[in-house]
Amino acid sequence: MNTTERKLVRMMADTFLKLDHIKKYFGGVKALKGVSLEVRSGEIHCLAGENGCGKSTLIKVISGAHDATEGEIYIEGSKIDKLTPIESIRLGIQVIYQDFAVFPNLSVAENIAMNRALMTGNKKMNWKEARELALQAMEQIGAHMDPDVLVERLSVANKQMVAICRAIINDAKLLILDEPTTALTANEVEKLNTIIRNLKAKGMAIVIVNHKLDEIYKIADRLTILRNGENVATGMITEFDRARFVKCMTGHEVADTIYRPEPSDEEIVKVENLTKKGAFEQVSFCVKKGDMLGITGLLGSGRGEIGDALFGIAPAEEGVITLNGKKIEIHSIQDAMQHKIGYVPEDRLTQGLFMNRSICQNTVAASIAKYLGKMGLNHNKMKEITNYWIKTIGCAAPSAEATMRTLSGGNAQKMVIAKWLNTEPSLLILNGPTVGVDVGSKADIHAILHNLAKKGIGVIIISDDLNELIHNCNKLIIMKNGRTSGVLETGDMSEAELTGLLNSGM
Repeated sequence: MNTTERKLVRMMADTFLKLDHIKKYFGGVKALKGVSLEVRSGEIHCLAGENGCGKSTLIKVISGAHDATEGEIYIEGSKIDKLTPIESIRLGIQVIYQDFAVFPNLSVAENIAMNRALMTGNKKMNWKEARELALQAMEQIGAHMDPDVLVERLSVANKQMVAICRAIINDAKLLILDEPTTALTANEVEKLNTIIRNLKAKGMAIVIVNHKLDEIYKIADRLTILRNGENVATGMITEFDRARFVKCMTGHEVADTIYRPEPSDEEIVKVENLTKKGAFEQVSFCVKKGDMLGITGLLGSGRGEIGDALFGIAPAEEGVITLNGKKIEIHSIQDAMQHKIGYVPEDRLTQGLFMNRSICQNTVAASIAKYLGKMGLNHNKMKEITNYWIKTIGCAAPSAEATMRTLSGGNAQKMVIAKWLNTEPSLLILNGPTVGVDVGSKADIHAILHNLAKKGIGVIIISDDLNELIHNCNKLIIMKNGRTSGVLETGDMSEAELTGLLNSGM
């Protein structure tokens, strides 16, 4: 046997999971069109693709939640004819979804021991054993939590730790994490990466669903990209530069532009000494025509509270706000909307959209008075404006009457923006405008914001995505402990320089 053959045999022996031409149809919808995937023990394999490409469906096939319409599944070399959720767990497969599937009203120990109790058929919880299991699991990953505290009292990062602990006490051989960094700070992402690397070193196979290239490069060994339910590319992470990654994801090249507007003296909004005790103090800035102002800072710095104050969610107590040359007062959301201020919240699912309502109803929700006549609502006009925005903003929607839930994350975010554009705003504040959005939709949203700024609409982006801020904002405020750095010109600022400023004492 030559060297190449020995290497191939060793590679096959290390393969924990192999999917061979998996197809999954939902009626006439072909969610997966023959996807093949190989995951090896002791590797971190990233599964990437735009929203709606089939990633979630593939995970559900692996976990046994969906039966494959066609194709074969092999686990540790054995063909699996029927994979159920319980059988998947017995075979060592654990999936941690975005909501972590934890029980908020149960303790840390109860959550961690729950699956073990289900697997052994125990109908009663052994409290002492549950506590010991929890402490052992936490020690393995370096987590520090009170096993008796209710999970509802934990941070997002610690809830995720609970889910990981629950997975490893069930002898997980393959751990799948679905968008694990969506709600984490940069420091929390690094801690998570350390835990994942330690699990990899112990021989665990790990699949991470992610579409953030900077995060993928830091953690992944190999990468598989899906598009429209099909494999597009698989290879070592070193084989993918940004240009190839983006083209595989979207099917076309996406320009990595840096927005730098022409200078303007036309002032849109001016904020002087804005203060809300306990949140932020003495914040001042000015947005002129063409400007895109970024606000960043670590979690708890006061960055999000500034947006809440300007939109009247939690009004400021002191300070002066001038909009288009007129001093205004904002004591409520109604005040903000009356002054033509729009706000795209970070959590579009619970704060920005009515997911079970139609796209049309969502689009006109903030401007419903425009469609109210003597005979009631003008539904034809509402549908007409919705179709206009679907086309204008580049949303891939089946129809204006389809529910918002039918849209991918990127398209849903476009319609949140469309909802506020329909109010003809003077100032648009966006908190985390591209959180959970794929690379293609992210570029589309940035282009939309550039055009708004050029047209004279004030644009403020609140974000912890430093790359996003540097590429799209010509002005920047860094918040720390409720205090501001003052307004910085981004110019040729690098991400490393911005990171240094963010972590410094300013």
